[in-house]
Amino acid sequence: MSGKQVATKSPGFLGKVRRYLRSAWNELKKVHWPNKSELVTYTSVVLVAVVIVSAMIFIVDSILSTIMELLV
Repeated sequence: MSGKQVATKSPGFLGKVRRYLRSAWNELKKVHWPNKSELVTYTSVVLVAVVIVSAMIFIVDSILSTIMELLV
C-alpha cells in the first residue's frame, strides 16, 4: 500500500442518531397530511368496513356453531 492513507473518522453514536433524525424529518416533509374533512372521511370508511367485516364474521361463526351443535 503506497501513498498516504487518509483516515476517515466514522460518525459516533450521536452522529448516527442525528443523521437518522434528520433523514426521518426530511421524509416526514414529503408526506401528504390529510385535512380535517379527508381525515373524517377516511376514518368513517375504516369504521364502516370494520363493522361490516365483524358482522360477517359473527354470522359465519353463528352458523358454524349451530352446525357443530347439531352434529355433536
